Amino acid sequence: MPHKIVSKKQLSEDVFTAEIEAPLVARARKPGQFVIISINNEYGERIPLTIADVNAKKGTICLIWQRVGKTTAEMAQMQQGDKIANITGPLGKPTHIEKFGTVVCVGGGIGNAPLLPIAKALKETGNKIISILGARTKELLVLEDEFTRISDELIITTDDGSYGRKALVTEPLKEVCQREKKPDLVVSIGPAIMMKFCCEVTKQFDIPTQVSLNTIMVDATGMCGGCRVEYDGKPKFVCVDGPEFDGHKVDFDLMIKRLNAYKHQEQQAYEQYKKHKCKIGLDK
Repeated sequence: MPHKIVSKKQLSEDVFTAEIEAPLVARARKPGQFVIISINNEYGERIPLTIADVNAKKGTICLIWQRVGKTTAEMAQMQQGDKIANITGPLGKPTHIEKFGTVVCVGGGIGNAPLLPIAKALKETGNKIISILGARTKELLVLEDEFTRISDELIITTDDGSYGRKALVTEPLKEVCQREKKPDLVVSIGPAIMMKFCCEVTKQFDIPTQVSLNTIMVDATGMCGGCRVEYDGKPKFVCVDGPEFDGHKVDFDLMIKRLNAYKHQEQQAYEQYKKHKCKIGLDK
């Protein structure tokens, strides 16, 4: 059954959010889970997106995505009332939520979207939340207001210093870890390279660190192996074993190599899409 876009807006130059009808997913979803979507039944690519929020009463889910390839560019062109052919989910293991004490939530770029529902759930369970949000520029920072509402302390960093503090997220993270009472848990979600260096910081202080991995994914059932990562020296599938893992046991270097495997094809498809958007003979 197609899923109607109830509302859609642009958060920054290449980041968009949409509220989409998906009542079964909305009722079942838990923090940390994701969906696989396909815009069109016949020629649509399948892509994973984290569920940023839900409204169980309305039967809707909120998705946030960045325009980086052909499918995300097509989604950026869709408007209120348009329909997405397939939404499969909720998928993946939910986040383990309990009262840890002080939790540092570190988000980078679009990683703020999957981080938000986890931070909310941790706050509702009685944890103190210190949020560190990073972006390349002020214009690329998303969900600041939402994190302000749930955070006991909020630190903003930008690479160019256009907003907040000019620094990478690892700099304030290290400072927080050095406090007299160090954090009980760190949750880091963002680009793979960011998560890698966050884990290197927290490992120095022996602070448990949870990451959510954003690997290549096709079927999301553990059969294709596209999302395979090396975890504690053993293969794991992000779609069924994750997406969340102990960051200190993830081989990030291998993961980054695998993420780059199809960069050329992704960019090529996107460039072709931008040059020629005509779909004569194809259903919308």
